[in-house]
Amino acid sequence: MTPAEPFARIKIRVAAALFDGDEVALIHRTRSGQDHYTLPGGNVESGEPVLGALARELDEELGLDLTEASGAPRLTWIRDAMVTRPGATPPRKLHLVFRVHIAHHVRTRLRTVEYDGTVGAGHLTWSHYKDTAAKALFPPVPLAELPAPTAPLDAAQAFLPTLDDTNFEWI
Repeated sequence: MTPAEPFARIKIRVAAALFDGDEVALIHRTRSGQDHYTLPGGNVESGEPVLGALARELDEELGLDLTEASGAPRLTWIRDAMVTRPGATPPRKLHLVFRVHIAHHVRTRLRTVEYDGTVGAGHLTWSHYKDTAAKALFPPVPLAELPAPTAPLDAAQAFLPTLDDTNFEWI
């Protein structure tokens, strides 16, 4: 058997830029002595609807019932990623990032620790969305460039440049 070629398979990943006012939820972990932040989310399972996957991931990671959001999730960014990383042959990932808004009373009921069997525990932190410009965020999306958390975006701004080994280093 020959080794699999990098990016010969593709996975779809959903993520939420989860807002409470001007603050966004981030899952914080330390890897190799460096702070790393991810937007809550995960892979879409085979046959699973995209919004169903978003609802499942937010429930699994944060205990959020997506029906408690203030309106429907809004697809905001699409990021194609072909990045090598330590370990097994990586898949190509298509990241679909949605903006989701919640009220403060919903935020107070969310879990504060998210456990991932692969990378361990992560801690839920909240940060002003403009402060994300200085954070190692994955997937890297231009949260800090939003004029406001609810600002409409032109559809042409949704598709972000492809990530690869020339413009992204896995921590």
